[in-house]
Amino acid sequence: AHIVESGGGLVQPGGSLRLSCLASGFTFTDYVISWYREIPTGEREMVARVGKTNSSTRYSDSAKERFTISRDNAKNTAYLQMTNLKPADTALYLCYASSGFLSTEYWGQGTQVTVSS
Repeated sequence: AHIVESGGGLVQPGGSLRLSCLASGFTFTDYVISWYREIPTGEREMVARVGKTNSSTRYSDSAKERFTISRDNAKNTAYLQMTNLKPADTALYLCYASSGFLSTEYWGQGTQVTVSS
């Protein structure tokens, strides 16, 4: 099983980025998908989560009103649309697939987002 994130990069404050999370090797629709971010100290924060369909989403306080998580089950892909980015959003963004029913989880390697002028 693999998860590959893409879409990160360097962006100015106030800019936007769209991250993608492509999954393979497991049944995508069996898993809840979350985006986490990791800062250099190693601390991880859950940014957004989407249920097995797009009907259920959850966001951290810092992501509300600025980020949107979605998934396209036909493409085995989840997205994180980020707008009005701030320097505090600088981090390694990781995609996480979890199934409580199957007691299985997968992590991607992450994509770096740097917000700087």
